[in-house]
Parts: sequence; C-alpha cells; structure tokens
Amino acid sequence: MRKLIVIPTYNEKTNISLLLKKLIKLYKSRFEILVIDDNSPDGTATEVLRLKKKYKFIKLKSREKKMGIGSAHKYGVKYAFKNNFKILVTMDSDGTHNPKYIKNFLHLIKRYDLITTTRFSNKNSLKSWPLFRILLTNIRHLIIKFFLGISVDASGAFRCYNLTKINLRDIISAKDNGYSFFWESIFILYKKKYLIHEIPIELPYRSVGSSKMRIGDIINALVYIFIISMKKSKY
Repeated sequence: MRKLIVIPTYNEKTNISLLLKKLIKLYKSRFEILVIDDNSPDGTATEVLRLKKKYKFIKLKSREKKMGIGSAHKYGVKYAFKNNFKILVTMDSDGTHNPKYIKNFLHLIKRYDLITTTRFSNKNSLKSWPLFRILLTNIRHLIIKFFLGISVDASGAFRCYNLTKINLRDIISAKDNGYSFFWESIFILYKKKYLIHEIPIELPYRSVGSSKMRIGDIINALVYIFIISMKKSKY
C-alpha cells in the first residue's frame, strides 16, 4: 500500500533538514515524501534538493510564490490521488510535529477514514507554549466547537487520510487557502459522516524560526467561521 507524507514549507531551512532526517531514520523508504515549498527566500528548497540527491523517495514541488498553507495541502492531496497513494500523512515543517506519532496513524488508519491529532485531551500537550498562544488556541477550539458543532480538534495539520475511503472532492472542496483550510476541511468531512478519530499528542512550541500566522490570519479565520456557521446547513 503506497504511502505519502506531504510537508509544506516556507522559510524552514533548518527545521526541514532536521525533520527529513528524523523521517528517514524512523521510516527509511516506507513513504514517499513530498515537500511543497512556496519560494522560500532562506534556501529551504536548496536544502531539500541536497537531501533529495541521496534519497530518491524525497520529492520537491517548488512554487513560484507564497500561495498559502491550505493551498499547499490541497496540492498535496491532489498529488496523492493522482499518483495512486492509499495513505496520506500531512504535517508541519516547523519541528512541532513529532514523526513518532506516524506509527500510531498507521496502526489505526485501516479502521478510520481520517486520523487527526488533538491538543486538548492531554493537559501537558501545550506545556511549553506561551500563555497567550495557549489561550488563543483554546478559544479558537471552543468557537469552532460552538458554531460548527465539531467535537474534534479541527485546526491541526498533523493528519492521516485513508484515501481508499475518502473522496478527493470532499477534501479539496474547502475553499480557504490559508490556515482555515484545516478546520473547514474537517467540518466538511464531519458533515459528510466520515469516520474521524483523534490521537493525543504533545506539541512543543517551535524552537527555531518564527510562526507564519499573523493577527490578520486569526481575525480572518474568526470571520470565516461565522460565515460558514451561517451556511452549514448547505453542506
């Protein structure tokens, strides 16, 4: 059964190198790895190409400009279906998603349509995060839960899709190309009665580089949640 890991990047030269080396050490060539880079000015793509020369299962898609993390995930999903992968794992490149959890994904994915990760069932999951980010993350989770009726942690990117059970159209019909893609796609799959399972993870605060999320992204996400909540009966 062919398996793919998709990793979007933007200015993550150091982190992507560390992550790819961890994935190689843990899983060797059990996965094809697709890095989708949005023209990072720090040389992220160059670092991926350096490793790609040695490990043929590493692939790189270099895009001409910054097109949004949701857009990158949509590209990765389409790539997976087009190339007949059966299992798709998506994860961040910033060092916060520990590859060890992928073993849990593979153990469970045959029984579910989607495995996602939760930061809310383990009180120590965000223990290294600044208080402000913890509060913001919890508030967003509660707002999504209240307005959209989603009980799972919907805004994380660390996931595993069973592509033998999920329709491509149902994943990429999420319209947002930014951070809201994550909760919007979960909402659509949730409404369509796909079987979604959560696993708890510890999510360390990033130690290298800076977050790409800005206040404007947060405000836009809140507005978009309200818009979708008004239309949710149509899904």
